[in-house]
Amino acid sequence: MDFKDTPQESAWRQEVRAFLNEALPAELRSDFEGEASMFGRGMAMRKWRASVAQKGWIAPHWPKKYGGAEMGVKDQFVMNEEFAEAEAPQVGGFGVMMIGPTLITHGSEELKERFIPGIVKGETIWCQGYSEPGAGSDVASLQTRAVRDGDDYVLNGQKIWTTGAQFADWMYMLARTDPDAPKHRGISMLLLDMKSPGVQVRPLTTMAGTQTFNEVFFDNVRVPVSNRVGEENRGWYVGATLLDFERSGIGNAVGVRKQLERLLRWSQREPEKLQFQTRKSLRLEFADRWIEAATARWLSYRVISMQANNEIPNAEASLTKLFMSELGQRISALALHMSGMRGLINDPKNPHSAMGGRTGMGYVSSVSSTIAGGTSEIQRNIVAQRGLGLPRA
Repeated sequence: MDFKDTPQESAWRQEVRAFLNEALPAELRSDFEGEASMFGRGMAMRKWRASVAQKGWIAPHWPKKYGGAEMGVKDQFVMNEEFAEAEAPQVGGFGVMMIGPTLITHGSEELKERFIPGIVKGETIWCQGYSEPGAGSDVASLQTRAVRDGDDYVLNGQKIWTTGAQFADWMYMLARTDPDAPKHRGISMLLLDMKSPGVQVRPLTTMAGTQTFNEVFFDNVRVPVSNRVGEENRGWYVGATLLDFERSGIGNAVGVRKQLERLLRWSQREPEKLQFQTRKSLRLEFADRWIEAATARWLSYRVISMQANNEIPNAEASLTKLFMSELGQRISALALHMSGMRGLINDPKNPHSAMGGRTGMGYVSSVSSTIAGGTSEIQRNIVAQRGLGLPRA
């Protein structure tokens, strides 16, 4: 594992930093002290997206003919690391991370021409239709049916935990097109217009009070056969395509360290709000989290070193995801331990609140981190079986 930049990587890192210093709007910087309206931030995000798109960095690993930059693995890593250090907002979304690369590999030329430009320009919002009430971590058990009827599929069923479905224009989804086939077969990937008749979206309110997730119902929804990605009944293998080289999780690794830095600044700025009775134990707990944040970064470096050597970091990527998801929860718990009862006050205007009223909200929001993107149980199974060679239970 190589911790140092080559001279070329060092020069590239400086180029990325210079771009961030020049192009990242003040309203989007973490140290911005002014007041920005929703409109002002929206305009700043639009300007930021245009700057990143002009460089071809929204989808850096894509071919240039599709609006990418054809970057190598290490160059992507350096860029993502610097973006995370600057806390620059992400502008890709599901379109760039998930369905875009899948279309480039498995989609017809017609689908590429229809959807790739809108993904790169940020004109189309996507959501993912995988999980169902009876098929969460075991996605292959899905029961949503797509029955062929001429040039259409007729879709019936339900999806759940669909992030951003209430705002999405399109959904890329897996549906069962052959109910008699083994569960990993007989599945097709379809692109669904969310405005199609028969689509109903119901937001789900989390215990944090947010409506990030949704359940989506399909009642005789017609989807053109031309909207299928890849071969019929081969959707499981299309959906499992992993083309996004950013598997190292460096953004999350930097992010957890940033959380700790914010906690440290708050404790220095408002020491009177710290839990006085437990200050000694808090120092030890903070030190543990700081060491773990450094460990998370080294795990990311291990993954990217493997990728740079054309190795597939299967168990290593799962280990990194598992470690960082659980570390995020421990840091959220630390914030509550530091703030005590003040941490339960979610009103940022209340003078007795801690850290702008974000600690309680952050704690309950962190619960989903060990579920989303593959549960901790699934990650442990992958590490045990594929990393350690242990037998299935």
